[in-house]
Amino acid sequence: MKYVILLIFIVSVLYVHYRGRVRYKFWRQLSDHSTFTAPLNGFMYLFSRVPTTPYLPLETFPELKTLQDNWQEIREEGQQLMALQEIKASDKYNDAGFNSFFKTGWKRFYLKWYEEAHPSAHQLCPKTTALLKTIPSIKAAMFATLPDGSRLPRHRDPYAGSLRYHLGLATPNDDRCFIEVDGKCYSWRDGEGVLFDETYIHYAENTSGENRLILFCDVERPMRYRWTQAVNHWLGRNLMSAAVAPNSDSDRVGGINRAFKYIYSIRRVGKRLKKWNKPVYYLIKWLLFGGIAALIWWAL
Repeated sequence: MKYVILLIFIVSVLYVHYRGRVRYKFWRQLSDHSTFTAPLNGFMYLFSRVPTTPYLPLETFPELKTLQDNWQEIREEGQQLMALQEIKASDKYNDAGFNSFFKTGWKRFYLKWYEEAHPSAHQLCPKTTALLKTIPSIKAAMFATLPDGSRLPRHRDPYAGSLRYHLGLATPNDDRCFIEVDGKCYSWRDGEGVLFDETYIHYAENTSGENRLILFCDVERPMRYRWTQAVNHWLGRNLMSAAVAPNSDSDRVGGINRAFKYIYSIRRVGKRLKKWNKPVYYLIKWLLFGGIAALIWWAL
């Protein structure tokens, strides 16, 4: 049985690695989170009711037109948040999913995350949270800025149970402010939306001289069968909701993010070790990975 599990894992990793035109190098892929979530994501791709392509037509989710039709009201609340300096990086280690993005200038304000709207969002963004409540397929949403000179490093998101929707609100309307998904660029425009699969390698940058404000949503991936949709929904509700991060002290912190500050302290030790001696750092890293893999193999 363990060899069947190993075969499924290897096939899933190979599929994740080769499914796009843009790929990581071998060692980068081997240690990336997309390797460890490959069997789960392979399930999502296999039973997906929509195309597994980097970009998808907006008609895939006609309910998103509600947001596009009301983009100016949404923009007004987003700009008010910017004026209040509420769209910001986390000042604590309580946002594991986006922690690395804060270092390169990206900022956010959560509206919801796989559950009801954040209390802070209810208070500060009543119109936008009310609109989101009418669209059950949206599982997570936030306002996100990418100031001039900022960028998002090349990455894959870990969970294929959702698709990513961006709605341009106050953008430079300039091709120097863009996102690239699997090698194909899209430049944000005010009032326009784009839908893409965030588990393809993607990155973004802004060198336009202006800030960029968007509404950022995760939309539940439609699945072919009722039981596969139920699995996706259950995983979102029980796994992804554990990664909820707060805007303020009034918001809930998920279990993953409560543990993250302790995990990150280990990461800081690793960074110091890497700065001191890279060969020793990589030796310890791969010994740990190998040890964990051996323990899992032994436990099967």
